[in-house]
Amino acid sequence: MSDWKDESDRARGWFETLRDRICAEFEAIEREAGSDARFDYARWDREEEGNPDPGGGTRGLMKGKVFEKVGVNVSTVRGNFAPEFAASINGADADNPGFTATGISLVAHMANPHVPAVHMNTRFLTTGKAWFGGGADLNPPIPYDEDTSDFHARFRAACSAHNPTYYDRFSKWADEYFYIPHRGVHRGVGGIFYDHLECDDAQAFERNLAFTRDVGEAFLDIFPQLVRRRMDSDFTPEDKLRQLEWRGRYAEFNLVYDRGTLFGLKTGGNIDAILMSLPPEAVWT
Repeated sequence: MSDWKDESDRARGWFETLRDRICAEFEAIEREAGSDARFDYARWDREEEGNPDPGGGTRGLMKGKVFEKVGVNVSTVRGNFAPEFAASINGADADNPGFTATGISLVAHMANPHVPAVHMNTRFLTTGKAWFGGGADLNPPIPYDEDTSDFHARFRAACSAHNPTYYDRFSKWADEYFYIPHRGVHRGVGGIFYDHLECDDAQAFERNLAFTRDVGEAFLDIFPQLVRRRMDSDFTPEDKLRQLEWRGRYAEFNLVYDRGTLFGLKTGGNIDAILMSLPPEAVWT
C-alpha cells in the first residue's frame, strides 16, 4: 500500500460529506419545530512542535428548540504520539509513534426528555497499521422499546449487508464498551461499536470504507425518524429531572472511560471539540 495519504483523503472527504448532510437534516428538523437555529462552525488548528502540518478540524455546534445541544466535529490530525501513549495504540510504539487520524464525531442532547440522545463516531487511523473504527449508540433518558428496536434493526441491516457476523459482534462490543462500572449500569440501550477493521491491502480498504459509509447512512436514516417521532411529546418536571440525572451518568462515562476523549486530549485536539459531548445541563443527586 501507499503512505495512506490518498486513502486518508478519501475517508476525510466522506466524513465531511456526511457532516454536511447530517447538519442539513438536523436544521430541517428545527425548521419543522418553528426554530431558526443553525449550526455555527469554528475552525481549529492543531499545534505540535516541529510538525509543519499537524492538521486540525471544524467544530459544528447548534443549540435549538429540538436539539438543546448538538455538536458535529470533523478533524484530520497528524503527528507523533507521546511514547507512553503510543504503546496503547494499535500499530504504534515508542519507536514508531507517527499517526494520521481523520473522523467524524457527533453527540446530540435533546430538549425533550422523550427524545433519545445519541452518539455517532467513525474514523480512519494510520500508524504502522491502518484501520477503521466507530459506531453509534442510543442514549434515551426515557427508553421506548419501539425506538430501541428500530435503531438496532437499522444497524443490523447495515451490518448484515457486509458480514453476517458483524451485528452480533459489534452490538456485543457496544454493550461491553458503553458501560459505567462504578454505577453498574449501561450508558444507554446500545447500538454498535467496532475498531481495528484493518486495511492490509487496497481491497480491505475499499471493503471497510464501504462498511463505514453504510454505518453513517444508517445513522442518517434512523435517528431523524426517532427525533420526529418523539419531539412533540408532552413531558413533566419529573421527566426532565430524570433526563438531567441521566445526563450526569453520561458525563461520568465520557470523562472517566471514553477512549475518544482520552485520544483527543493526548493528541493535542481542540478542547471545546473534545468536550462537545458533555451535556448543557446535568444534575447529581
